[in-house]
Amino acid sequence: ALRRPRGATWARAEAIGTTTPDTPTTLADAPPTGRASAAVGQQTQPAPDVVVELGPPRGTRDFYPEDVRLRSWLFDRWRATASKFGFEEYDAPVLESEALYVRKAGEEVTQQLYNFEDKGGRRVALRPEMTPSLARMVMAKKTSLALPLKWFSIPQCWRYERTTRGRRREHYQWNMDIWGVEGPEAEVELLGAVVAFFRNVGLTADDVGIKVNSRLVLAQLLRDVAGIDQAVDPKRFAAACVLVDKLEKVPAEALVDEFGALGVDATTLKELVTAIEAFPAEQVPEALARVFELAEEAGFREWLVFDPAVVRGLAYYTGLVFEAFDRSGELRAICGGGRYDALLSSMFGAGQDLPACGFGLGDAVILDLLQTKDLLPNLDQVDAPDVVVFALGAGADGPDLRRAATRVTAELRGVGGVCVDLILSDKKPKWAFKHADRRHATLVVMLAPDEWARGEVVLKNLKTSEQDVVSVKELPYHVWRELAAAGGRLQDEGGFDALFPGIPGIDDDDDDAPSGLKFVVDDDDDDFGDRDGDGGRNSRGGDKVPPPR
Repeated sequence: ALRRPRGATWARAEAIGTTTPDTPTTLADAPPTGRASAAVGQQTQPAPDVVVELGPPRGTRDFYPEDVRLRSWLFDRWRATASKFGFEEYDAPVLESEALYVRKAGEEVTQQLYNFEDKGGRRVALRPEMTPSLARMVMAKKTSLALPLKWFSIPQCWRYERTTRGRRREHYQWNMDIWGVEGPEAEVELLGAVVAFFRNVGLTADDVGIKVNSRLVLAQLLRDVAGIDQAVDPKRFAAACVLVDKLEKVPAEALVDEFGALGVDATTLKELVTAIEAFPAEQVPEALARVFELAEEAGFREWLVFDPAVVRGLAYYTGLVFEAFDRSGELRAICGGGRYDALLSSMFGAGQDLPACGFGLGDAVILDLLQTKDLLPNLDQVDAPDVVVFALGAGADGPDLRRAATRVTAELRGVGGVCVDLILSDKKPKWAFKHADRRHATLVVMLAPDEWARGEVVLKNLKTSEQDVVSVKELPYHVWRELAAAGGRLQDEGGFDALFPGIPGIDDDDDDAPSGLKFVVDDDDDDFGDRDGDGGRNSRGGDKVPPPR
């Protein structure tokens, strides 16, 4: 029986990036990273002069902040589309039992596994695709799951293959699957989700098409032309489907030997190719015709194209199959999927069939396409702070402005969802303002000795270049007002009046002094920042920062 690798769990997926610290030039220079297990500790350490390359392993990627912003943007649109169509998110371990993927139909995925034997003697692999993991999870709770299932995931998948444009050795993939629905309504739901996503990111039916076919078409042609009967020899049929899928990528002459191993000679192969290309659309199976009818009702018929050559390269597909493609012909398949009703039986034995269909859409090709079409968003300001706070240094006898800046930052972060970046070391104003501009901040709050002594701070709006000296007591009000006027990122906690009761709105006279602010700097040295009026008993403790006078 297939089981999860020991210690592995599944949970809801989150996009987690790869950080790149100051990388040591040799393993000997690398500091310890924490306690290691006994098994790891027993490994032979490499020679100290082994050089560690600064780039990631071939075919993989580092994700710097700008890369994570783009990835998160894409994931958000995948999740939003899945949610709109009523799907639930799931996840599974990236490490799985090797037997989950080893099939005998000659699929490329079987030959491209990142597989190895773990320290317990178990054969394991990094997942090359998500569907077998999903099948394992469904099988594990088959008797208790309420059907139909509409699940989606965004797994990272691994394949050891030649890297080309749009193809890497690791990629993230949007998977959507429906279990427990026999009719083509399930495929139409999936196709509708794919089209909805394409539309959401700015693509049209002129940019992308979706080829649709049925394995039943190929079953008929293989039986009539090549003498391969799916009912009599399902394994031979599955292997033939894998080879037919390759015909779109390589000429038939290059596959003569492989077809020959299945009993199909060169002449018959040529006849098969001709029959596939000439198959009339009027003779498609009923289920496929129904897909086009429902797509018309759903408003995306113009995206679909009947193509009898599309079979998909995975042996477990049993019925309808589809593949999104770039109409310009520059890129490889954008996504692909189909029906796989017999997957459970093929993995866990006869009698376990459950109708299912799904698709996968990888991040590499779609981002490449969006870049080509100039549809990628400018995300430079996505993680931009609203406010940058920094403190100018003071003399030995002056106030501890660093502590004051820490408290000011904490107070501002509690006002209406304001995002604040605190500069953590001594910097000159020129550096601080340049840093704020680079981070696309809207405001800068500067704590300077003279102003702080008067109970004031410098507030500069980088968008308007206006600068003013404002009371520390009124700072949250001024920050909130400036951000609201600039269209900043604010979370309205019950409205302006709820945040600042009795304070005029942003269109009122600035001479009206605000009162009753959340942020308070009292005249009493002993209760600086005492927001709840308890004399500082609930403060964070330690010596108080002297208030401005």
